[in-house]
Amino acid sequence: MTDPTVTIEGVASHLSAPLRGAFSIRWSGYLTVAAGGVYRFATRSDDGSKLVVDDLLVVDNGGVHGLQSSTGTVSLGPGSHRVTLEYFQADGSFELDWEWGRGDGALTAVPSWRLSREPVTSATLVAARALDWALGIGLMATVAAGVVIAGGSWTFERGVPSAARFARFPKTASLALFVGLALLETWPLASAPGRLSRNDNGDTMLNEWTIAWVAHQAPRAPTRLFDANIFYPERRTLAFSESMIVQGMLAAPVLWLGGSPVLAYNLVLIAGFALTGWAACLLIARWTNDWMAGIVSGVLAAFNAHNLTSLPHLQTQHVEFFFLSLLILDRLVRDPGLRHAVSFAVLFTLQALTSYYLLVITGFATAACLVVRPWDWRQRGAKLARWLAASAAVGAILLAPYLLEYWRVSRDHGFKRVPENVLPASLLDYLMTPSRLDRWVFGPVQGDNPLFPGVVCLALAAYALTRGRALTDARARMCAAFGVCGVVLSFGLAVPGYATLHRLFVPLWGIRAVSRFGYLGIVAAALLAGYGAASLRARLSADWHQTCLVFTLVALAIVETLAMPIGYTPFEGVPAIYSRLARGGEGVVAELPLPSPRGIALNSPYDLNSTAHWRPMLNGYSGSVPDSYAKHYQALRDFPGDAAIAALKSYGVRYVFAHREGFEPTVLDAIDRQTSLERIAEEGTIVLYSVK
Repeated sequence: MTDPTVTIEGVASHLSAPLRGAFSIRWSGYLTVAAGGVYRFATRSDDGSKLVVDDLLVVDNGGVHGLQSSTGTVSLGPGSHRVTLEYFQADGSFELDWEWGRGDGALTAVPSWRLSREPVTSATLVAARALDWALGIGLMATVAAGVVIAGGSWTFERGVPSAARFARFPKTASLALFVGLALLETWPLASAPGRLSRNDNGDTMLNEWTIAWVAHQAPRAPTRLFDANIFYPERRTLAFSESMIVQGMLAAPVLWLGGSPVLAYNLVLIAGFALTGWAACLLIARWTNDWMAGIVSGVLAAFNAHNLTSLPHLQTQHVEFFFLSLLILDRLVRDPGLRHAVSFAVLFTLQALTSYYLLVITGFATAACLVVRPWDWRQRGAKLARWLAASAAVGAILLAPYLLEYWRVSRDHGFKRVPENVLPASLLDYLMTPSRLDRWVFGPVQGDNPLFPGVVCLALAAYALTRGRALTDARARMCAAFGVCGVVLSFGLAVPGYATLHRLFVPLWGIRAVSRFGYLGIVAAALLAGYGAASLRARLSADWHQTCLVFTLVALAIVETLAMPIGYTPFEGVPAIYSRLARGGEGVVAELPLPSPRGIALNSPYDLNSTAHWRPMLNGYSGSVPDSYAKHYQALRDFPGDAAIAALKSYGVRYVFAHREGFEPTVLDAIDRQTSLERIAEEGTIVLYSVK
């Protein structure tokens, strides 16, 4: 994997499980210096660390010990020098920092822009530094343009046009602002969206396959949308994990025009950030009548610890319908009627079709919102109850085909999350963030699911609750209510009564990571922060004071959330050998050796590769694994033995992709001698056979 900086937390963000117990990490690459001389290096670590520069051991801070520092010197000439930094952890807490300085100068952190995977020239080094500055300048220019166009309400003197003229199209201008911010926050993804990826994570490849399957199958056989091509011969395998129907439809034009699943995924990912921020902006701008407040809320709701550490999980990035449903829910409560009831049902359905998790989360948020509107219930309780029931009925009809597939899968395979196996949040999660500014100021915090809303977000939300008008506004109380609800539920069994709630509320049976409920806390704080920003602005009478406040709050909100540049891995495309099979043709495919059920994530590249042919296959990676897969694994362990060949034929397997790196040399010879296999093609370590 590739990381833009040398941090243990950066490595941990690529892994599906937290770093615990004993482990070791090795970083290697090149460090470029502009001027020659004697350089001093230091590592500060708990436990051991070693630094090698140009094959010379410069710092030896090894052994099992607490936090301690060690230094060393080396003479370096101008240009790139190969460096290797090793870290060893025995158990317990862990920490690592490395610094450098020239001569007797002070030691400072090694700047990330001097690090590269390959040797670079001095000109490239200067260009990298210039790019850092350009991104910063571009950030401020984007903020300035967006604030002036979308949030301005001040006037200028001596005949200069007022900002109201620039704010003629605030919705379009604010959308453009959030698209720009999405490109910036995920940088450098936009520089090569078809080549860069997070395919170092199996969930990314699963989601790329998912949206590609939806785009492929929906126009061909919509009634069999859930009968995906993995885990043959099982049915409804799309429901083994998130089906992401909305994301699949968003990706469809890219895929239909010949774009790769990785390109489609990245574009939909960027769109998710932009649309989520824009929808939150529209909501608060409407509720506070202040576009600046809306922009602040949109930035905090879209670019936060939860979303920026969930790049491999496309289902978490599209929350735009949640904010629009809050807008309509408020209207429905204030003025119950057919239009609002149907609109809310449609928006709830669209949000549910982005993610099963978000279906459940939005349901709890809606209930919390209704509980804290007693005045509306007293005023129009009977009418409101009727139209809420009508809205629920419409939503149930729209979602019935979708939920029925998940119910059938749960019934047929026994997929059910018990309370004891759910993954709750911890208190440390609410202090963890990928923000470079927060980590620099407060230091890194270890947790499994970053849920820190941010200092700016918490400060503005606190102001809204203590000095602003949040407590007197029913809509702000709705935000506070679902925020508290989400934070409480995120702790799972640590909350009294959760086990009973889990047993009675059937949709919770499909939720494993209850920690994701904590996102409601971030969203609530972000929306309340908009109220805080609007209250602050209302207290200022001078136009130039309001102007300064606009720039300051929006700039602080953006700068604090920045986690870029983000580390991605290069995607070289699906191997061409998979295109040897005609798309949608007959015959089952097997990728061998078949990974064990414990190593099911090793199938994730095969999910992605199958998008080249879409034939059914024995392999599969998803959130749940059927029992039949374990049987297939046992039957094929002696491949290419006669029993395994007979099993392949009984399963209807017609084609086998044999991955040579997974077999012993003696087994490879046996595969070539197996008369029931006919070699069709070979590419790298992959050999395609047909089963006679």
